[in-house]
Amino acid sequence: MTEKFIEFLKKNIKILMVLWDAVSLVLAFIFASYLKFDAFNLTDKWFSANMGYILFADLAVTLIVFLIFKLHKIMWQYLVVEDYLKLAKAFVISKVVTTACFFYIWLFPFEGPKYTRSFLTWMFLYAVLGLGFLAIGRFNVFFAYREWRNLLERKDDGEIHRNKVMIIGAGRAAFRLIEELHASKYAQKYKVTALIDDSSRKHGEYLGGVKIYGGRDKIIEVAKQLDIDEIFYAIPSAKEDDKKEILGLCSQTGCALKKLPEISNIDNADNISASLQKVDYTDLLGREQIKPDLTKVFELLKNKTVFVSGGGGSIGSELVRQIANSKAAKTIIIFDIAENGAYEIQQEIKRKHPDIDLKVLIGSVRDEKRLCEIFEEYKPDVVYHAAAHKHVPLMEDSPKEAVKNNVFGTLNLATVADRYGVSRFVMISTDKAVNPTNVMGATKRICEMIVQSFNKKSKTDFVAVRFGNVLGSNGSVIPLFKEQIENGGPVTVTHPDIIRYFMLIPEAVSLVLQAGAYAKGGEIFILDMGSPVKIRELAENLIRLSGYTPGVDMEIKYTGLRDGEKLYEELLISEEGIQKTENDLIYVAKPMEIDSDKLFAKIDYAKEIMTDATPYEIVEIVKALVPTFKPQNEAYKDSEKVSVEKEPVNV
Repeated sequence: MTEKFIEFLKKNIKILMVLWDAVSLVLAFIFASYLKFDAFNLTDKWFSANMGYILFADLAVTLIVFLIFKLHKIMWQYLVVEDYLKLAKAFVISKVVTTACFFYIWLFPFEGPKYTRSFLTWMFLYAVLGLGFLAIGRFNVFFAYREWRNLLERKDDGEIHRNKVMIIGAGRAAFRLIEELHASKYAQKYKVTALIDDSSRKHGEYLGGVKIYGGRDKIIEVAKQLDIDEIFYAIPSAKEDDKKEILGLCSQTGCALKKLPEISNIDNADNISASLQKVDYTDLLGREQIKPDLTKVFELLKNKTVFVSGGGGSIGSELVRQIANSKAAKTIIIFDIAENGAYEIQQEIKRKHPDIDLKVLIGSVRDEKRLCEIFEEYKPDVVYHAAAHKHVPLMEDSPKEAVKNNVFGTLNLATVADRYGVSRFVMISTDKAVNPTNVMGATKRICEMIVQSFNKKSKTDFVAVRFGNVLGSNGSVIPLFKEQIENGGPVTVTHPDIIRYFMLIPEAVSLVLQAGAYAKGGEIFILDMGSPVKIRELAENLIRLSGYTPGVDMEIKYTGLRDGEKLYEELLISEEGIQKTENDLIYVAKPMEIDSDKLFAKIDYAKEIMTDATPYEIVEIVKALVPTFKPQNEAYKDSEKVSVEKEPVNV
């Protein structure tokens, strides 16, 4: 019977609350009248003559004020002080309005009240009683929902299995989360069993009926002791280093992890449990996400036509996304050989920014004629060059394609940009271009040299921006690790000591945009990637976040360094040196002296022999172009012994 009543209450709560408010006001009216005027004997003639009008007018005013304050939208199954303060505020305002109507507006077609002091005393009693009855109704809703929760808890565990939940944090967010999980549709799925909070004064106390067991040092112990299934992180305002440490401890429990985002990112403040989201690798960075001020950057793009090569890739699409969000550019041109990625970002931009002039053009940077057609028609003002072959192992097996796409493609685009008077050309480079050990990195170093050489003779400002790995980009380790975990493992890491610099895609692109704004021409900008990350630790954290224990129920397999792979990456060449810019996270490398004539002569020679050249000959040409290139691929270490038609160094 009680359970059916609770279900009825849930379905009709808003209607029942309006009816209760009306009944509460009537009851308060009767009791206040009896206490003040002995209403059953009606000794006050004016009051007895007009009490029906007074009640009707007050009901109408009060319900209208409640509607204005949207009290009917409040979820009264949660005991939140602010909600009751809002109720009191609305009720007091309604009584002030009602009293003003009686004494100054006179809602009645006859003489107003004669006994002002007595009437005000009655109104005070009425207000106190009315507010009490209204609050009692809402308390009953709260207790009814708690009873429903208790009914569920008393049910046989074999009938309803509920995951045991530990919540990290014992503040307001945690309290709201507890109440929602106990009294909402989640009540049949979750049972909040423990709380963790670093505030020692809270240890041993209870919040929402749940015990606070201790600080972060108790996370692993309590999770094991209480057989916790899931952990919800409910400290949205915590510092990133604290967040990383706490989530790192949580990940060691083997429990599934979820988190509340920042309060400003919670979609519905009245239903924060719906905002719970999975913890992922970005939460383990241990630093605040970089959010540079791009106001001045976008002013430079105002009313400009922006061309993004590789606009469908990870970096290119984020460039398009941020430029589109700024609404600065007159036209954005997405240029890519891969139609799927280009189509996806096209649909996203059309959906979010239907008013933007967006052009999506398919083609390759290898095709200079195609580039000329586009530049002739659209006349871009700014070029962001993100098109490239970037996968190290693939380019080791296909060095010819790496040179054709990365080197010749960059040369084509730079040539066309110069010819058509582009104001600024920004090329995306990589830390693998520094003292390269693989073909991909060496070709990107050649691209940097091309950019610097063009800057010497062109009115266009040519610059390059160099950074390390971006978390979650196409082909990066994160998607690979996730797929391996979903398939049951093993998770493959090349070497236990391998480290890499990492940055989030939006962070890297924001800094690329800002670096491009600093350009005076010829610079190689270097992004501060923070501290390097061990790939092994990254794999272990992802395994734990997925609810497994590394080395126990999810194997990590070390496969050995791949061809051309370093244990660590560098961000600048030793001869370059660096200088600071206005942004502490962006440095500029001092340009190295490059003999442009020899550079372009060697590239022309590479074009001549490209069709018939063997992989060994290609690597020899790349080595001649980049003296610091030391192949780590066993197949190419002796490439200097291979004879070629001409010696490219002497061209």
